Amino acid sequence: MDKIKFGTDGWRAIIAQDFTVYNVARVTKGLADWLLNDHEKPTVLLGHDCRFGGPLFTETVAKVLCANGINVVMAKGFVSTPMISFGVLQVQAQQGVIITASHNPPTYNGYKLKGAHGGPSNPADIAAVEALIPNTVDIPKQGMKYWEDNGMLRYINLEDMYVAYLEEKFDIAALNKSPFKLAYDAMYGAGQNVIRRLFPSAVLLHCDENPGFHGQAPEPLDKNLKELAKTVATTPEVKIGLATDGDADRIGLYDEDGNFVDAHHIILLLIHYLHKYKGMTGKVAVAFSVTDRVKRMCEAYGLPIEITPIGFKYISEIMTKEDILVGGEESGGIAVKGHIPERDGIYDGLALYEFMNTTGKTLKQLCEEVYEVVGRFVYERNDLTLENEKKEAIIERAAANGYGKFGKYGFNRIETIDGIKYHLDNGGWIMLRASGTEPLLRVYAEGNGKEETLDILEDVKTTILA
Repeated sequence: MDKIKFGTDGWRAIIAQDFTVYNVARVTKGLADWLLNDHEKPTVLLGHDCRFGGPLFTETVAKVLCANGINVVMAKGFVSTPMISFGVLQVQAQQGVIITASHNPPTYNGYKLKGAHGGPSNPADIAAVEALIPNTVDIPKQGMKYWEDNGMLRYINLEDMYVAYLEEKFDIAALNKSPFKLAYDAMYGAGQNVIRRLFPSAVLLHCDENPGFHGQAPEPLDKNLKELAKTVATTPEVKIGLATDGDADRIGLYDEDGNFVDAHHIILLLIHYLHKYKGMTGKVAVAFSVTDRVKRMCEAYGLPIEITPIGFKYISEIMTKEDILVGGEESGGIAVKGHIPERDGIYDGLALYEFMNTTGKTLKQLCEEVYEVVGRFVYERNDLTLENEKKEAIIERAAANGYGKFGKYGFNRIETIDGIKYHLDNGGWIMLRASGTEPLLRVYAEGNGKEETLDILEDVKTTILA
């Protein structure tokens, strides 16, 4: 029996190949044994997003947990990952589980673990669960009604609870009257009902259930959001475009001209808003792949900063121990002070929508404020699908200092916290890293303009594939 391994954010695999009912039951038995080591009568909050097979796999988790004496609180219908993390705190569960493969292609599903603190389970706990996953498992034959009748299973409406929470946190009435009209692309994901309920007049795209995501990975990158970009650019009253991924924990944004605002800029905007405008303080924690411009802003504002390996679980763990203002990743997973220690694309989007509405400034104008502090920059990423042998050979060569330069671009410093980051002579940077959730080699680049950044990526690709 193959060993099941959790990656950067959960266990993910192709449906019917490795992500099967049986393997889901194996993982759940490992989770049950781990919980029972420390808790006499633990409770798990459980849910699934919009992906194919979500209800089937979620019922499998529920049955195995109940059969092992663990109480299950189960979400009605599809939910987002932030709803599960938020709900864990509300029902005081010892663990949260959501069946989701996040932004992965539609052929995947996955299994995310959420801790009692309301965010991703910490790396040590995930490793402990992983070590307890058995090779064989018995899947209970009793149906869901049996466990419900025996008091082991009950249902909860997390969507209602989460919407009510957002209505407490933000002045939704004021945002609905904003001169800056909102367009939202759910990417057929779990955020669709929330925005529909909060903003009835918003322009909605892909806000219907499609378990195959129309064949496209629900990752909020510019290349996947061309319809949203066009909608914003060609609808005069729309001044902000918001997108979230399949489980709504990642964010993508567009300004009033239909230009993509990437996660680096979003992190900077949130730091700028929370500290400069709202007077909030705290440490900033960002993943290794985030722009160094965040360091520059923290220096300007006198805020401490910590750089973590890739994976929001590392940031969330810090958030449970320290006062964190903003914690974020290049991938669009960002958490802010005053909310749960979890990425939340909708919450982040509302915070920036509020920023626009209270200042009367567009996203483009607010980005100009950021540039006044950190300087202008452009970031791009290229995901290369490669055979594992080639991917590993490139990473091994990079780790052994095997690249002297990338085309015309030389570098003066290398960092290796998680992946290999090259600091370029022109002030930009390049980073190489193998994905922890997909068969990809990620190539990250930052330059002083779009043309230069794309040229950097092309030179890197030519060099490493030679």
